[in-house]
Amino acid sequence: MSTLRLLSLMAVLAVPVIMTSTESTEAEAGYGYRQYYSSWNYYPSYRYYYRTYYYKPYRRYSGYRYHYCIHYPSRPRYVYYYNPHSRRYWGRFDLQGKDGAHYSLLKKEDQRENLADIPEDAFPAPAAMPQIPEAEDGVQIEMPEGVPEQDLPADNS
Repeated sequence: MSTLRLLSLMAVLAVPVIMTSTESTEAEAGYGYRQYYSSWNYYPSYRYYYRTYYYKPYRRYSGYRYHYCIHYPSRPRYVYYYNPHSRRYWGRFDLQGKDGAHYSLLKKEDQRENLADIPEDAFPAPAAMPQIPEAEDGVQIEMPEGVPEQDLPADNS
């Protein structure tokens, strides 16, 4: 067998080994992020901070979907989750919650476009973080880390 044919045969036989090795390495390393948060931004017109929550409904989903996390300095205890596609607040994270009891998931009928339209008693007692939106594998949303620590910018109006 010529050297060229031998090298070609070895290359063809090695491809499945390389692919299997790469896939297991990706899984072990958590290749890519299933979910993550952007940094905080300030929206001066409404005097709140927001960040984007990016997620994949399933591990091999191409690209990301997103919702917003909104922190109102006037309501310092909570980070509210807002779905920009349905234009509804759908829950909140309690920054003072206990382990395993941080998130209040609103019932569909209590979700509103404006936070002021949601009565306080519509928010249930905090529980575990809900699963990633549209996910079917039960993976929970990661808790957001902290809120902006700086004071509100001066109101120049």
